[in-house]
Amino acid sequence: MKLIKVGAGVLNQTPLDWNGNASRIQKVLAEAREQQISLLCLPELCISGYGCEDMFFAPELASTAWEVLESLLPYTKDLAVCFGLPLRYRHHLFNAVCFVVNGKIHGLVAKQYLAGAGIHYEPRWFKPWPPGKRSLYQAGTNEIPLGDLTFNCGGVKIGFEICEDAWVANRPGRQFAMSGIDLLMNPSASHFAFDKFGVRERFVLEGSRAFAVNYIYTNLLGNEAGRAIYDGGAMIASGGKMCTIGPRFSYQESLLISTVIDLNQTRMRQSTIGTSNVDEKQLSDDHLKIEFEYPEQLPVPYRIVQESWEKGPYLYFEEFTRSVALGLFDYARKSHSHGFVVSLSGGSDSAAIALLVAKMIRLGVKELGVLPFCKRFLCKQKVFTDFEHLNRQDASQEEICRCITSHLLTCVYQKTRNSSQVTWEAAKAVAEGVGAKFYTLDVDPIVKQYDQLIADAIGRELTWQQDDITKQNIQARARGPSVWMLANLENALLLATSNRSEAAVGYTTMDGDTCGGLSPISGIGKSFLRKWLKWQEIEGNEDASSVPFLSYVNEQNPTAELRPSEQSQTDETDLMPYPLLDAVEKAAIRDKRSPVEVLICMEAEFPQFERNQLILWIERFFKLWCRNQWKRERYAPSFHLDDENLDPKTWCRFPILSGGFEKELQDLRNLLETE
Repeated sequence: MKLIKVGAGVLNQTPLDWNGNASRIQKVLAEAREQQISLLCLPELCISGYGCEDMFFAPELASTAWEVLESLLPYTKDLAVCFGLPLRYRHHLFNAVCFVVNGKIHGLVAKQYLAGAGIHYEPRWFKPWPPGKRSLYQAGTNEIPLGDLTFNCGGVKIGFEICEDAWVANRPGRQFAMSGIDLLMNPSASHFAFDKFGVRERFVLEGSRAFAVNYIYTNLLGNEAGRAIYDGGAMIASGGKMCTIGPRFSYQESLLISTVIDLNQTRMRQSTIGTSNVDEKQLSDDHLKIEFEYPEQLPVPYRIVQESWEKGPYLYFEEFTRSVALGLFDYARKSHSHGFVVSLSGGSDSAAIALLVAKMIRLGVKELGVLPFCKRFLCKQKVFTDFEHLNRQDASQEEICRCITSHLLTCVYQKTRNSSQVTWEAAKAVAEGVGAKFYTLDVDPIVKQYDQLIADAIGRELTWQQDDITKQNIQARARGPSVWMLANLENALLLATSNRSEAAVGYTTMDGDTCGGLSPISGIGKSFLRKWLKWQEIEGNEDASSVPFLSYVNEQNPTAELRPSEQSQTDETDLMPYPLLDAVEKAAIRDKRSPVEVLICMEAEFPQFERNQLILWIERFFKLWCRNQWKRERYAPSFHLDDENLDPKTWCRFPILSGGFEKELQDLRNLLETE
């Protein structure tokens, strides 16, 4: 047996945080040495951060990254490590990894396939490296091999697939397998999206099986730059079998997984799947040779330790909870906010956001402990004093979490004459249920003042018959200044409460319910959100109890409560049933179907609705979609939770001014049945 211990380091980095990023890398390197790991894979662009955006164009960025790399070399004693960094070569920028062995740089491998779809913009900043090409990089007086390289490190042949390289059909691993590679490293920055982890798991397993290699995959963790959330989930596989998988959605700054691989087993598998013909590539030996000694290891059994929630029937609900909770945690602490403010309406959207903040606290405290959680989030002396008091009384973790929530989350219900007792009771139940501070403000006098101000200016009273939208909007906008004041007083992050379904049709008031520095659920449809809230009410997360106070919210029909109560306003009356709206949005925007094609799809999916009614709803959707692109352009940053969202900055670009699908909608209207 030829046994080697290998590892994958997961890092919660921040773009351009040179000292912090280096410190977290140093911590993982020290842990790797303590565990006698020999080969270590670190994430893509881990030195600079992946989300530097157009700062990648800055001339100093690549040179600073190189300086940080050189400062890390002394920490690689007895290790072979790959570091991800941006590399400027002949006036072009490349997404590269640097292979360092025992304190010395031995080569630079540049990414061949750049991610340019969805949230990714890599071709804007980087150039793809041509397969098979090699050159030399001048670093001071040293010439360092650069390009499509493989390494023979102490007798272990190593190649690289950098993130997107493994997602394409002609992945580099195919060529590496022909040259007898023992080990493939994949340093990645692969953001979370529903269904995505399973894809990663498949290409890691299939790569290790088809190429008969050991495969090390690592990833970033947390909310790195604002929108994308990285879930971690490092993996090590060998010959089509998973050796170990790291945790996802962790609140740690870094994680390290490892296992012991048997190179003799790897090479035996390669000999059994070889082709009948041997070509020049297979016989060549152009790997860069590096002297390195591997300490003796004992065999260890493969250990796949995944949390039970990942195998449960409600994976989407669990992933939504944990991804947004982690995203909120990192966004707030990296923006130096001291907590959150939510304008509670008594409806599902604001209730979901308040609950997600509470989940963030509970999940964070469970993993980190009380004081480490608070030290990473904020340092308020009063908070620590309260904890000491609770600890002396042997308070339960639930009591401590509620204490933290009371410091970090402020909720406010802002009523007008059109608000009901039902929604006030629901808002109060949610705030008390999660343990938040709760205020009730009466903004109706402010609304009346605005009404009278404009009435005096135009010489007539405003009426619901003539000025419906105006009178609705001023109520929502009148709530903005007071909730912003609370956020300013607390030095807290104001969370906007609009969801994806509302964003699609502009069913939201700019500078009203869109007020906020972050819009955490604008990537989630209303129908999904309502199902998630019902699940939380009845069952709850895998590691927590149900949330019965949500019944106050779940029993209501969604309503903006901006018209007089006698009009019985509901969202679905104003728009259409939410499940249908979300289905139309996916067909029209994600799949780019014409209005007529959308009708065909909806007739199959919603046979309970008459054709004429579906046509009216579909026409309403397309008109509202086109009319409200300007609103989507102005939304606060949102979390990227799937790969087909409506955020014009990360996926769905649409002209602010357009022809409005007039021809296509006429084709749809021509299908109206006449009696």
